[in-house]
Amino acid sequence: MEELLSIRMRATKKVQSPKSKVKSKKSKITEVHISGAEGLYRRSEILTTAKRYIERALNHPKGRADRIVITIEDIGRKPQEIQLLPVATVRCDTPAEGEEIAGFLLQSLGISKRAIERAFALFKCGNMRGASLITAKQGRRLEPDPERGVRASRLGIDTAILKGLSFRLQRFGINTEIVKEALILASKVISSGQVIAELCMSDDPDYTTGYVASRRYGYLRIPHIKHKGSSRGGRAFFVNEGAQVKRIITYLEQMPVLVTKAAHCRGIISKDEILGSYNK
Repeated sequence: MEELLSIRMRATKKVQSPKSKVKSKKSKITEVHISGAEGLYRRSEILTTAKRYIERALNHPKGRADRIVITIEDIGRKPQEIQLLPVATVRCDTPAEGEEIAGFLLQSLGISKRAIERAFALFKCGNMRGASLITAKQGRRLEPDPERGVRASRLGIDTAILKGLSFRLQRFGINTEIVKEALILASKVISSGQVIAELCMSDDPDYTTGYVASRRYGYLRIPHIKHKGSSRGGRAFFVNEGAQVKRIITYLEQMPVLVTKAAHCRGIISKDEILGSYNK
Protein backbone atom coordinates (compact mmCIF):
# COMPACT_ATOMS: atom_id res chain seq x y z
CA MET A 1 0.00 0.00 0.00
CA GLU A 2 1.32 3.45 -0.94
CA GLU A 3 2.31 5.71 1.95
CA LEU A 4 -0.55 7.85 3.21
CA LEU A 5 -0.48 11.24 4.89
CA SER A 6 -3.10 12.74 7.18
CA ILE A 7 -4.40 16.16 6.16
CA ARG A 8 -6.74 18.06 8.48
CA MET A 9 -8.41 21.44 8.17
CA ARG A 10 -10.06 23.53 10.85
CA ALA A 11 -11.58 26.94 10.10
CA THR A 12 -12.80 29.41 12.70
CA LYS A 13 -14.05 32.95 12.95
CA LYS A 14 -13.84 35.43 15.82
CA VAL A 15 -17.15 36.95 16.85
CA GLN A 16 -18.22 39.35 19.53
CA SER A 17 -20.33 37.76 22.24
CA PRO A 18 -23.72 39.25 23.15
CA LYS A 19 -23.47 42.04 25.71
CA SER A 20 -23.35 40.78 29.26
CA LYS A 21 -25.39 42.25 32.12
CA VAL A 22 -22.11 42.64 33.97
CA LYS A 23 -20.43 45.95 33.12
CA SER A 24 -17.13 45.53 31.32
CA LYS A 25 -14.87 47.85 29.37
CA LYS A 26 -14.01 45.07 26.94
CA SER A 27 -16.44 42.92 24.95
CA LYS A 28 -15.70 39.22 25.03
CA ILE A 29 -14.47 37.77 21.74
CA THR A 30 -15.12 34.09 21.10
CA GLU A 31 -13.86 31.77 18.37
CA VAL A 32 -16.67 30.05 16.46
CA HIS A 33 -16.16 26.86 14.46
CA ILE A 34 -16.90 27.41 10.76
CA SER A 35 -15.74 24.30 8.97
CA GLY A 36 -13.58 21.21 9.26
CA ALA A 37 -12.45 18.35 7.06
CA GLU A 38 -9.84 15.63 6.96
CA GLY A 39 -8.70 12.44 5.34
CA LEU A 40 -5.81 10.12 4.53
CA TYR A 41 -4.29 10.80 1.12
CA ARG A 42 -1.36 9.87 -1.08
CA ARG A 43 1.42 12.46 -1.40
CA SER A 44 0.33 13.21 -4.97
CA GLU A 45 -3.14 14.25 -3.70
CA ILE A 46 -2.06 16.63 -0.93
CA LEU A 47 -1.97 19.92 -2.89
CA THR A 48 -5.33 19.33 -4.58
CA THR A 49 -6.93 18.30 -1.29
CA ALA A 50 -5.54 21.29 0.63
CA LYS A 51 -6.90 23.67 -2.01
CA ARG A 52 -10.33 22.00 -1.84
CA TYR A 53 -10.39 22.29 1.95
CA ILE A 54 -9.41 25.96 1.88
CA GLU A 55 -12.11 26.78 -0.68
CA ARG A 56 -14.65 25.07 1.55
CA ALA A 57 -13.58 27.15 4.55
CA LEU A 58 -13.81 30.40 2.58
CA ASN A 59 -17.23 29.65 1.10
CA HIS A 60 -19.22 28.19 3.96
CA PRO A 61 -22.89 28.96 4.86
CA LYS A 62 -21.77 29.79 8.42
CA GLY A 63 -19.64 32.65 7.12
CA ARG A 64 -16.11 33.25 5.89
CA ALA A 65 -13.40 31.99 8.20
CA ASP A 66 -10.69 34.39 9.37
CA ARG A 67 -8.41 31.60 10.58
CA ILE A 68 -7.72 28.40 8.63
CA VAL A 69 -5.32 25.80 9.96
CA ILE A 70 -4.11 23.01 7.66
CA THR A 71 -2.18 20.16 9.30
CA ILE A 72 -0.33 17.60 7.21
CA GLU A 73 1.54 14.75 8.86
CA ASP A 74 2.92 11.29 8.27
CA ILE A 75 0.71 8.79 10.13
CA GLY A 76 3.78 6.72 10.88
CA ARG A 77 2.14 3.31 10.60
CA LYS A 78 -0.04 1.16 8.42
CA PRO A 79 -3.70 2.14 8.92
CA GLN A 80 -6.17 -0.33 10.38
CA GLU A 81 -8.60 -1.52 7.70
CA ILE A 82 -12.33 -1.25 8.43
CA GLN A 83 -15.67 -1.69 6.66
CA LEU A 84 -18.22 0.97 5.79
CA LEU A 85 -21.51 0.94 7.66
CA PRO A 86 -24.61 0.11 5.57
CA VAL A 87 -26.54 3.24 4.55
CA ALA A 88 -30.28 3.97 4.59
CA THR A 89 -32.52 7.04 4.92
CA VAL A 90 -35.37 6.98 7.45
CA ARG A 91 -38.64 8.54 6.33
CA CYS A 92 -39.08 11.80 8.26
CA ASP A 93 -40.83 15.12 7.59
CA THR A 94 -40.39 17.38 10.64
CA PRO A 95 -37.82 18.13 13.38
CA ALA A 96 -40.20 16.81 16.04
CA GLU A 97 -40.58 13.56 14.13
CA GLY A 98 -36.82 13.44 13.59
CA GLU A 99 -36.06 13.65 17.31
CA GLU A 100 -38.72 11.03 17.98
CA ILE A 101 -37.21 8.64 15.41
CA ALA A 102 -33.68 9.19 16.73
CA GLY A 103 -34.88 8.56 20.29
CA PHE A 104 -36.81 5.47 19.20
CA LEU A 105 -33.76 3.96 17.49
CA LEU A 106 -31.35 4.81 20.30
CA GLN A 107 -33.64 3.41 23.00
CA SER A 108 -33.91 0.17 21.02
CA LEU A 109 -30.12 -0.07 21.41
CA GLY A 110 -30.37 0.20 25.19
CA ILE A 111 -29.69 3.92 25.53
CA SER A 112 -31.79 5.65 28.17
CA LYS A 113 -34.18 8.52 27.55
CA ARG A 114 -32.13 10.56 30.02
CA ALA A 115 -28.94 10.09 27.98
CA ILE A 116 -30.72 10.96 24.72
CA GLU A 117 -32.24 14.12 26.19
CA ARG A 118 -28.80 15.13 27.44
CA ALA A 119 -27.41 14.87 23.93
CA PHE A 120 -30.17 16.94 22.34
CA ALA A 121 -29.83 19.56 25.08
CA LEU A 122 -26.14 19.91 24.22
CA PHE A 123 -27.01 20.24 20.53
CA LYS A 124 -29.34 23.14 21.28
CA CYS A 125 -26.44 25.02 22.90
CA GLY A 126 -24.62 24.88 19.57
CA ASN A 127 -20.97 25.51 18.61
CA MET A 128 -19.64 22.22 19.98
CA ARG A 129 -15.96 21.85 19.07
CA GLY A 130 -15.99 18.07 19.28
CA ALA A 131 -18.25 15.20 20.23
CA SER A 132 -19.58 14.56 23.71
CA LEU A 133 -18.95 11.14 25.27
CA ILE A 134 -22.17 10.20 27.10
CA THR A 135 -22.91 7.14 29.24
CA ALA A 136 -25.84 5.14 27.88
CA LYS A 137 -27.73 4.74 31.18
CA GLN A 138 -27.03 7.71 33.43
CA GLY A 139 -26.33 10.26 30.72
CA ARG A 140 -23.02 11.39 32.27
CA ARG A 141 -20.43 13.18 30.16
CA LEU A 142 -17.02 11.53 30.25
CA GLU A 143 -14.79 13.60 27.99
CA PRO A 144 -11.87 15.19 29.93
CA ASP A 145 -12.41 18.63 28.40
CA PRO A 146 -16.13 19.41 27.83
CA GLU A 147 -15.29 22.49 25.74
CA ARG A 148 -13.04 20.58 23.36
CA GLY A 149 -14.95 17.29 23.38
CA VAL A 150 -13.65 14.20 21.56
CA ARG A 151 -12.75 14.05 17.86
CA ALA A 152 -12.66 11.17 15.43
CA SER A 153 -9.55 11.77 13.37
CA ARG A 154 -7.01 10.15 11.03
CA LEU A 155 -9.47 8.40 8.77
CA GLY A 156 -9.75 7.79 5.06
CA ILE A 157 -11.18 5.55 2.35
CA ASP A 158 -9.63 3.46 -0.41
CA THR A 159 -9.99 5.09 -3.85
CA ALA A 160 -11.77 2.11 -5.42
CA ILE A 161 -14.19 1.81 -2.49
CA LEU A 162 -14.94 5.54 -2.68
CA LYS A 163 -15.72 5.26 -6.39
CA GLY A 164 -18.13 2.39 -5.75
CA LEU A 165 -19.73 4.25 -2.85
CA SER A 166 -20.30 7.33 -5.01
CA PHE A 167 -21.99 5.19 -7.65
CA ARG A 168 -24.37 3.61 -5.12
CA LEU A 169 -25.20 6.89 -3.37
CA GLN A 170 -25.89 8.53 -6.73
CA ARG A 171 -28.77 6.10 -7.28
CA PHE A 172 -30.53 7.68 -4.29
CA GLY A 173 -29.53 11.29 -4.95
CA ILE A 174 -27.25 11.61 -1.92
CA ASN A 175 -23.80 11.45 -3.48
CA THR A 176 -22.42 14.50 -1.65
CA GLU A 177 -19.19 15.20 0.23
CA ILE A 178 -21.05 15.77 3.50
CA VAL A 179 -22.74 12.35 3.31
CA LYS A 180 -19.56 10.49 2.36
CA GLU A 181 -17.40 12.22 4.97
CA ALA A 182 -19.94 11.65 7.75
CA LEU A 183 -20.32 8.00 6.76
CA ILE A 184 -16.55 7.41 6.88
CA LEU A 185 -16.34 9.14 10.27
CA ALA A 186 -19.27 7.16 11.69
CA SER A 187 -17.74 3.94 10.39
CA LYS A 188 -14.54 4.64 12.33
CA VAL A 189 -16.44 5.56 15.49
CA ILE A 190 -18.47 2.35 15.49
CA SER A 191 -15.43 0.24 14.53
CA SER A 192 -13.90 1.15 17.90
CA GLY A 193 -16.09 -1.54 19.47
CA GLN A 194 -16.53 0.79 22.47
CA VAL A 195 -19.23 3.13 21.13
CA ILE A 196 -22.78 1.75 21.21
CA ALA A 197 -24.16 4.44 18.92
CA GLU A 198 -23.50 7.89 17.53
CA LEU A 199 -26.07 10.67 17.21
CA CYS A 200 -25.20 13.58 14.93
CA MET A 201 -26.91 16.79 13.86
CA SER A 202 -24.93 19.07 11.55
CA ASP A 203 -24.46 22.67 12.70
CA ASP A 204 -24.53 23.78 9.05
CA PRO A 205 -27.62 26.04 8.73
CA ASP A 206 -28.27 24.78 5.18
CA TYR A 207 -28.05 21.08 6.03
CA THR A 208 -30.95 19.63 8.00
CA THR A 209 -30.20 15.89 7.90
CA GLY A 210 -28.82 14.15 10.98
CA TYR A 211 -28.07 10.50 11.62
CA VAL A 212 -27.90 7.64 14.07
CA ALA A 213 -25.06 5.18 13.54
CA SER A 214 -24.58 1.80 15.21
CA ARG A 215 -23.18 -1.63 14.51
CA ARG A 216 -26.70 -3.08 14.56
CA TYR A 217 -28.47 -0.66 12.22
CA GLY A 218 -25.60 0.88 10.26
CA TYR A 219 -25.72 4.52 9.19
CA LEU A 220 -29.31 5.80 9.29
CA ARG A 221 -29.88 9.27 7.85
CA ILE A 222 -32.73 11.30 9.38
CA PRO A 223 -33.86 14.20 7.12
CA HIS A 224 -35.44 17.36 8.56
CA ILE A 225 -34.13 16.70 12.08
CA LYS A 226 -33.86 20.47 12.48
CA HIS A 227 -35.27 23.58 10.79
CA LYS A 228 -33.37 25.11 7.88
CA GLY A 229 -31.38 28.13 8.98
CA SER A 230 -30.67 26.71 12.41
CA SER A 231 -27.02 26.58 13.50
CA ARG A 232 -27.66 24.22 16.38
CA GLY A 233 -26.05 20.83 16.14
CA GLY A 234 -23.43 18.52 17.55
CA ARG A 235 -22.23 14.97 17.89
CA ALA A 236 -22.65 12.48 20.74
CA PHE A 237 -21.00 9.09 21.27
CA PHE A 238 -22.93 6.81 23.66
CA VAL A 239 -20.84 4.36 25.68
CA ASN A 240 -21.34 1.91 28.54
CA GLU A 241 -21.11 3.14 32.13
CA GLY A 242 -17.79 1.38 32.73
CA ALA A 243 -16.23 2.52 29.47
CA GLN A 244 -12.45 2.85 29.23
CA VAL A 245 -12.39 6.54 28.34
CA LYS A 246 -8.67 6.85 27.64
CA ARG A 247 -8.73 3.79 25.38
CA ILE A 248 -11.73 5.10 23.42
CA ILE A 249 -10.22 8.56 22.92
CA THR A 250 -6.86 7.13 21.86
CA TYR A 251 -8.50 5.00 19.19
CA LEU A 252 -10.78 7.75 17.89
CA GLU A 253 -8.15 10.48 17.79
CA GLN A 254 -4.87 8.67 17.16
CA MET A 255 -5.43 5.34 15.40
CA PRO A 256 -5.33 5.76 11.59
CA VAL A 257 -8.03 3.76 9.83
CA LEU A 258 -8.78 3.21 6.16
CA VAL A 259 -12.09 1.99 4.78
CA THR A 260 -11.27 -0.93 2.48
CA LYS A 261 -14.57 -2.82 2.50
CA ALA A 262 -17.86 -1.65 1.01
CA ALA A 263 -21.40 -2.04 2.36
CA HIS A 264 -24.85 -1.94 0.80
CA CYS A 265 -26.98 1.19 0.39
CA ARG A 266 -30.74 1.36 0.64
CA GLY A 267 -33.25 4.08 -0.21
CA ILE A 268 -35.93 5.57 2.03
CA ILE A 269 -37.37 3.24 4.65
CA SER A 270 -39.57 3.60 7.73
CA LYS A 271 -38.36 3.11 11.30
CA ASP A 272 -40.68 0.08 11.54
CA GLU A 273 -38.99 -1.47 8.50
CA ILE A 274 -35.61 -1.00 10.20
CA LEU A 275 -36.64 -2.65 13.44
CA GLY A 276 -38.58 -5.34 11.61
CA SER A 277 -35.61 -6.34 9.51
CA TYR A 278 -33.48 -6.87 12.62
CA ASN A 279 -36.10 -8.57 14.77
CA LYS A 280 -36.94 -11.46 12.47
